[in-house]
Amino acid sequence: MSSNSSHPSRVLSEFLAGLRYEDIPASVIARTEDLYLDWFASALAGKGARQIDIMERYVEKMGPSNGPSTILVNRKNSSPYFAALVNGASSHLVEQDDVHNGSVFHPAAVVFPAALAAAQDLGKSGADLLVAAVAGYEAGIRIGEFLGRSHYRIFHTTGTAGTLAAAVAVGKLMGFNADQFLHALGSAGTQAAGLWEFLRDAADSKQLHTGKAAADGLLAAYLTRDGFTGAQRILEGAQGMAAGMSTDADPAKLTDRLGERWATAETSFKFHASCRHTHPAADALQLLMQREGLQHDQIAAVNTRVHQGAIDVLGPVVNPQTVHQAKFSMGTVLGLIAVHQSAGLGEFEQHALQDGKVSVFRDKVRMTLDEEVNTAYPARWLGRVEVDTVDGRHLSAAVDVPKGDPDNTLSRPELEDKAQRLIRFSNAATPQETDRIIAHAWQLHAAPAVNDALNNLFAR
Repeated sequence: MSSNSSHPSRVLSEFLAGLRYEDIPASVIARTEDLYLDWFASALAGKGARQIDIMERYVEKMGPSNGPSTILVNRKNSSPYFAALVNGASSHLVEQDDVHNGSVFHPAAVVFPAALAAAQDLGKSGADLLVAAVAGYEAGIRIGEFLGRSHYRIFHTTGTAGTLAAAVAVGKLMGFNADQFLHALGSAGTQAAGLWEFLRDAADSKQLHTGKAAADGLLAAYLTRDGFTGAQRILEGAQGMAAGMSTDADPAKLTDRLGERWATAETSFKFHASCRHTHPAADALQLLMQREGLQHDQIAAVNTRVHQGAIDVLGPVVNPQTVHQAKFSMGTVLGLIAVHQSAGLGEFEQHALQDGKVSVFRDKVRMTLDEEVNTAYPARWLGRVEVDTVDGRHLSAAVDVPKGDPDNTLSRPELEDKAQRLIRFSNAATPQETDRIIAHAWQLHAAPAVNDALNNLFAR
């Protein structure tokens, strides 16, 4: 086997090729089912959104009229590529899909759309799908960590590393050997893209990032299966991803404790319906207001002490013009917490742009770079807020583990409640269908055929 220093991509590929269901701890399999339900409900929550409607019309024009893979929001079947495209886009729309802190990467929105579409096409079992998802998470998270903080300042890691993660998940379903994984990574990496500039204009690109990452990763794997070759050092090569997209890439991250450290289980669930960078401050403000018995109109100013990544992503959003852009406004998120005690899907739809009290509070909020918070990031996302009250008090609160992180995770009953809220939000399924979706997720490991299980969920 090649050493980590000489060819870490091959070491990663050899691990992926050898990964078996029996190698994965039962707790990680169970957590992957948790992540699957969270993703499935997030994908359904995108139903009816303008951006997803546009993508559905594109698929109707460009794709086949039928196929083996299900587009969840409309329950129509299409090719694996187009199912992955729409499901990837819809699962990232309401900002409730999972996130891995250390890589600043949303694995579910790219891994599950590609893996589910391919599993249906290839006639795979639920256990096969779970192994593929774990492979995609393990690879994608490590690739995101490898690309580093400098990458995330310009590039949306979920769009870039996500393309490779999707390719790995589909390649695992196809039984790739190490050489094939290298080729798939090469073909995925050369397609990888996603730039943060869209946030300044409230553009729709974030859904394009996840949709294309899922679909293009799937494309890379299907091409590889038929002998298409890709760059062997797409990550660490002289003209590879790190060379063009990072100044602090660390090749050792690609092989960090493979088979010992399960990065899949480190993934966080999102509690608030907003950009994850807002969550630590939202938790801290909520804690402070409850502790002090404060109302929103008793607060004169809020200073959130944050890491540089939060400033890079949230800083450009000064005056949000759309609900989605409001989810990247620290002031709006904290305004919803202060005025409505929640920053959930309903609060964003009904109050983020319409409620004058939220707008007034938004203008009271500022972000300040904090050395402690910035040093801890991205391994830990610390929440620090300072509040000046109208009557002259200066108060502060700290949260070290935001709600949804592995050490403060959502239980299965909480995940079921979240899934029900997500699906109700878009009326994407009946209560009975939602119950079947939840039961399907908890028994995914025992499903003989993913396609049959999916077909039994919905009344068509």
